[in-house]
Amino acid sequence: MVFSSQFFIFFFLPISLVVYYISPKWIRNTVLLFFSFLFYASGEIKFLWVVFISIFINYLLALLISNFRKQSKQLLWLGILVNLSALIYFKYVGFIVDTLNIQTDHFKNVILPLGISFYTFHSISYLVDIYRMKSLPQRNPFTMGLYIVNFSQLVAGPIIRYHDVEKQLNHRLHSFHRFHNGVKLFIYGLAKKMLIANVVGEFADSCFNQTYGHISLSYAWLGAMAYTLQIYFDFSGYSDMAIGIGRMFGFEFKQNFNLPYNAKSIREFWQKWHISLSSWFRDYVYIPLGGNRFGNFKTSINLMTIFILCGFWHGANFTFLVWGLFHGLFIILERVISFQSAKGVFLNFLSHVYVWIVLLLSWVFFRAENIDLAWSYLQTMFSFKEHYTISPDLSSFTSPYFMCVMCLGFLISIGVFSKNLKRLLRTGRLAIAHYRIAETILLIVLFYLSFIQIMTSHFNPFIYYRF
Repeated sequence: MVFSSQFFIFFFLPISLVVYYISPKWIRNTVLLFFSFLFYASGEIKFLWVVFISIFINYLLALLISNFRKQSKQLLWLGILVNLSALIYFKYVGFIVDTLNIQTDHFKNVILPLGISFYTFHSISYLVDIYRMKSLPQRNPFTMGLYIVNFSQLVAGPIIRYHDVEKQLNHRLHSFHRFHNGVKLFIYGLAKKMLIANVVGEFADSCFNQTYGHISLSYAWLGAMAYTLQIYFDFSGYSDMAIGIGRMFGFEFKQNFNLPYNAKSIREFWQKWHISLSSWFRDYVYIPLGGNRFGNFKTSINLMTIFILCGFWHGANFTFLVWGLFHGLFIILERVISFQSAKGVFLNFLSHVYVWIVLLLSWVFFRAENIDLAWSYLQTMFSFKEHYTISPDLSSFTSPYFMCVMCLGFLISIGVFSKNLKRLLRTGRLAIAHYRIAETILLIVLFYLSFIQIMTSHFNPFIYYRF
């Protein structure tokens, strides 16, 4: 079940909200936990046992870490090993067997449970927070279970730290203002997903899958640009919906995207892209490795380690490894040459161009099914011998509507509209009352258009669902 489905929007979410709010406060966590298990079971009931075991083991280990401080370090490492073992088995064992060319069919059909990458990181951060005494262990197993499997962020994030929601799990604010903001954020996220990501995504798929044969240079660049917009609006839209749903139930989750495509360096990009993941790796891996405290060489090793892990976290494929190495290389280069945000209109423009080129190339590896296809696609992007390729007429696949969505998506992704809106509000040129009326009309229109898209389109993937 995805947030952008008819069943979720018009059946599951309304029913869960009604049952939640008519229930007494003391049982609301249990109600939300029940609907979270139901949400997960609707997508993959055969792996529900994995979630149960994960909750039980981490609940028990946290209590042991807290009560036996002398053995807490060993218990923490045991917990990390148990969590990573499950992740490695389900997500990477087939890749390892293929890479080492081990002749066995036993591990080739291992299926990846939904959301395991996310709730594994939730569990590890929970144990580490208890070990570092940043939080107290959760005594109520149902409350602990809700932290792990809360359906608003169960299968696709954002990655929630236990110490950020510890108090909210038992005492959270329910107000009309927060609920209203949650609905608004959900609609904005839904519109990102349905009206931009899906439109450009269908075109990107045709390019990368070479549905119509070999593609031309211009087609390849447009396809890479389409995927660059698709993955941003798909994932940031889903994150907005997740945070919005959380607010409807009284939770306040941290922002996961902050206009990353407006960055002027790759380092700045990672401060704004999938913030919950990058900050998780920073706090739980990079800093424990030594961070930047032991000279440039050790710092570079630590950075590259982080991006190798980040790449493999996204999937068991060498394409993700290369994607991680690619970003790590530019992060290190920017550090070595003391790359700073450029000043001046022209240098500022060049900084943005540099980031976009790096991202366009890196997303090719992220999207391609294997290294050979990624390399072939890049060769097409930099080949000027279009008459040697077989491709459809570009104009027959790029309607005015598609090009408008592409342009609109680009402008939104770099923050053109949000910056101008903030400027108008700051200068007082746009009255708050007028702004609220205009926003209400906009939200109604966006929801209606998204609803039409949901009803009429059969193309509704979610990229991060497989991670």
